[in-house]
Parts: sequence; structure tokens; C-alpha cells
Amino acid sequence: MIWSNIIQKIIFLFLTGPGIVGNILVFVRHVYAFVTGPERKPIDLILIHLTVSNAILICSTGIRDIATIFNFRNFIGNTGCKLLIYLGRVARGLSICTTCLLSMVQAITISPRTTFFRKFKPKTAWQVLPYLLFFWIFNSLVSFNLLHHIKAASSTNRSGIRRHAVYCYVVPSRQGVRWLFLSLMALRDVIFQSLMGWSSGHMAFHLYKHHKRVLYLHSSRLTHNSSPEIRATLSTLSLMTFFLVFYWADFILSFYIGSTITNDLKILNIGIVLVLGYASLSPLVLIVR
Repeated sequence: MIWSNIIQKIIFLFLTGPGIVGNILVFVRHVYAFVTGPERKPIDLILIHLTVSNAILICSTGIRDIATIFNFRNFIGNTGCKLLIYLGRVARGLSICTTCLLSMVQAITISPRTTFFRKFKPKTAWQVLPYLLFFWIFNSLVSFNLLHHIKAASSTNRSGIRRHAVYCYVVPSRQGVRWLFLSLMALRDVIFQSLMGWSSGHMAFHLYKHHKRVLYLHSSRLTHNSSPEIRATLSTLSLMTFFLVFYWADFILSFYIGSTITNDLKILNIGIVLVLGYASLSPLVLIVR
């Protein structure tokens, strides 16, 4: 048990510390490019929003689980439990939707000019803002039930309720209400992650065609000098692969936890790692790329 707790704390610190620093670095880099660049690129605005979503997710999950992992007394209270868990769930949805938008925009960008989807390419960064506003409204509504059903341990009887963290609990709701919000969450995840999978396959297909064309037109010595568009697309594909691995696993686990009453700390800790994994490590993927 002692070694298990030590490993758990190390993993938690490894995900939160570098995650916050990495998101800040990516945020500053793209804000600088957005402000000082000759044009306001949609990709910069999308990545700025993605890092903000990741930072909210890391901070809300991190603050909530400090008491859980380091055995502190409950210092967030009833309102804190509601706010932090709600913000964490909203930020998770924002991360899914924003990453999907990034993938779709990049896929449209490298598509041939004659394709039907080309006309949907945002020409300015401000054309992306309505999508981001819609993501905030939609995800706020999908997770709205948490504001009513999350309670601190000190303000509720623990029997027959599901633990969300050591000091935060989910009060059981009517089965119809619970399945309504679970269905909305599942529908959102399936739609946006399917769009991500389609756009990633679309990009991989066009990259393959481009690679074959370059091999035909140039010598092998020149094929290594890939264009900025190709490098950006490879970065997006790396991010998409990384994203899909973490979020499909998190989706399955979240749906299981949401549809059953379980207080198994091992399952809850695995959920914490999956939630923090993409938000913390995705900026490192972007920095390396």
C-alpha cells in the first residue's frame, strides 16, 4: 500500500507539473504568433483555446484530487466540489470538441482546391469564434446536472451514493435523468471522435498521395525537406492518435462509472490518469513536433 501510494503521487505530479508548464509554453508561443504575425491564423486561435481547455482541466482535476492523493483534509467544501468537478467535465468536453475542430480544419487545409469541403475552410481566425462559443454553451449544458448532484462528503450521507473523489460524492438522480445526460455525453464523444478519426484518415490518405508524388518528381535527397503544411499535418496526426487512445479509454471508463454506483478507488484513480493524460502530455507532443 505504501509503494502504491508513492507511485500514485509520482504519476500525479508527473502529469500535473509538466502539463501546466507545457500548456503555458504552447499558449504563449501561439498568442505571440497570433498577435505579432502578419495574419491571424485560425490554427493559432484553435490551439490557444485548446491549451486553455487543457489548463482548466488540469487545474480543476488537480486541486480536487490533492486532498485525495496526499491525504489532506477536505478544504474545498460543497461549493468547491460542485465548481471543480463541473469545470473539469466542461473542460474535458471542450478539449474533445477543440481537438476535433483542429483536425477538421487541418484536413480541409490540405485537401485539393477542387473538393467540396474546401469551401468550409475558415479564411480568418474570427470565423472560428462561433464554433468555440458553441462548444462552451453545448458542453456547459451537457454537464449541467453535476451542479445539482455533486456534494461534499461532510454535507451528505455516504451510504448508497457514488464517490467522485475521496471528499466529493455524486448524489443519485432519477434513472431517466442520469441516462439522458449520459446519452448526451456519449453522443458528443462518439460524434466528435468519429469526425476526428475520419479527418485523420483523410489527412493520412492525402499525405500518402503527396509522398508518392514527391518521390516521382524529385530525387530522394529532396524528399526529406517537407513543406510547413506537411509538418503541421504530421503534428496534427500525432496529436489525433494520442488523443484517440486516451479519450476512447476515458469514454469507456466514464460511461461505466456513470452508469453504475462504484466506489472503487482503483477505477477512480485510473480515470484521473486518463483525464489528465491527454491534457498534460498533448502540449509536449506539439513541442516535440
